[in-house]
Amino acid sequence: MKHLIKHVTRYRYDAPVNYTIQTLRLTPRRDDHQHALRWQIQTPGEIQPQVDAYGNITHTLTLHRTHSEIEIHALGQVDIHPLAQGHVGDEDERLPVHIYGVPTALTQCDDSVRAFCQRVVPRGVHSADDVLTLSAAIREHVAYQPGFGSPALPAPQVLAARRGGSHDQTHLLLACVRAFGTPARFVSGYWHGSDDDAASHGWADVWLAGHGWVSVDVSHAAFASDGHCRLAVARDYESASPVRWLHGAAATLSMDVSVQVQSSH
Repeated sequence: MKHLIKHVTRYRYDAPVNYTIQTLRLTPRRDDHQHALRWQIQTPGEIQPQVDAYGNITHTLTLHRTHSEIEIHALGQVDIHPLAQGHVGDEDERLPVHIYGVPTALTQCDDSVRAFCQRVVPRGVHSADDVLTLSAAIREHVAYQPGFGSPALPAPQVLAARRGGSHDQTHLLLACVRAFGTPARFVSGYWHGSDDDAASHGWADVWLAGHGWVSVDVSHAAFASDGHCRLAVARDYESASPVRWLHGAAATLSMDVSVQVQSSH
């Protein structure tokens, strides 16, 4: 399926600032099942491309002039093939799989998270069905509320709050899966459902021995497929977010995000 994507992000300061440095992860990954037919990023300042340790295509935006707002456009067309039960490939040569089994501040596991995991999948996560079972339980327990966990909340707080955005639900899944010793990683990208339903979104890849990476969308309790455009993977949202601030003046900031997707076969 081909997706025509337009992603606009607008930042507004409450007072002018003199400089901004950001990391942009706004270019679709080069994976076996997806490739960009054309893609461009438009920014008000210079951008420098590079590939990070996870294999994500990133750009550093540097803006050294007085400004009170920033507008970033990412647009192009991406061809994405369906995934069989979410299977996105085998081991990545860039980093050993066990790197994705190490907890982070956002995917820490406490007694409450362990108890939740043991209740839902007492034997651990060994199959694609186990991943779906855990995803469905998280979706039922944590009501989907975009923008609630902003900034992102650690997994135990997500479990206690019983609501959160896609990145919050995904962090809880990562904490649960890693608690069983199974590697898993965060995926940031775009999701396109029926009609005009599209959004910047987060989901997870879970490593299953003998099977490889299985991609699952916790917010929909379903395997990811050709409706999911992958931008970046990492150990959590902090390292996979589409835009991350590296440096800038301490001013109050507001943000508006617009994602439009048109799909065709």
